[in-house]
Amino acid sequence: MTPWAKDVAKVTEGRVTVRVLSKPLGPPPAHFDMAADGVADVTYGLHSFTKDDRFLRSRIGQFSFIGDNATGASKAYWEVYSGQLEAQKEHAGVKLLGLFVHGPGMFHNNKRRITTPDDFKGLKIRTPGGYIAGLSQDLGITTQFMGPGQVFEKLSRGVIDGVTFPIEALRAFKLTDHLTHSMRVPGGIYNTSWFLVMNLAKWQGISAADRAAINAISGAAFAERAGRVWDASDAAGAEFVKNKSKIVVHDAPPAVLESIKGFAAKREADWAEALKATGHDGAAALRRMRKISGVGD
Repeated sequence: MTPWAKDVAKVTEGRVTVRVLSKPLGPPPAHFDMAADGVADVTYGLHSFTKDDRFLRSRIGQFSFIGDNATGASKAYWEVYSGQLEAQKEHAGVKLLGLFVHGPGMFHNNKRRITTPDDFKGLKIRTPGGYIAGLSQDLGITTQFMGPGQVFEKLSRGVIDGVTFPIEALRAFKLTDHLTHSMRVPGGIYNTSWFLVMNLAKWQGISAADRAAINAISGAAFAERAGRVWDASDAAGAEFVKNKSKIVVHDAPPAVLESIKGFAAKREADWAEALKATGHDGAAALRRMRKISGVGD
């Protein structure tokens, strides 16, 4: 965010500046509405933290198997969601500046290696809400929702048995001493979709020339920028886990992968059916996004 903010000032020759606050003005689930209501000029956050269905089409960025890295998946997400799925229309009251996802989501726990679908059952796992919460429940997991900053305390105290996170988060949130197994899934067992938005009135108060300049460093360019940051962090996190922890990282066995695919396909189909009422072909959009990111045909 800080490099993007600096570039906003640069491309507008100082006419538009962005001040990144040292602490948020409200809890993460409120961030979108803070921009829409003018409490803040620019905010970013997770679509899955919003409890209602206003971002129904954004869920394409939360599904399993959407990308083996954050850069490719974020670029594909921006192209498809902002394009054929008309993301701006779902972000009422704001100018949609950016969309991105993190690296492939993984399944981490401190109880057992996941070797069969039954090994999921009974585990208490923190999820960020949205699609992965539902998928986890399908697998027999007891899910708990909390902010990422709360995970260390809950995990270290035994309140939860694990967490769904990209691998970088294990280092970032100091979780490696409290986990024993991390399971990889091709394309990710899930992902998390993020927005970067500006209050619409504030956006419209900027000159046309400066809006064009900001657009040029946002959108697809911002998706690539965010993706590269996530990928670099994932690489550093994976190295840390390998060399500075006792966590065993393993690939999902075939039976486990097939179980995930079965539940994922049902959730994708339900989502695509719900999108028909909005006039959008969710199944086609998801196929296209996977093709762009390199994990689909």
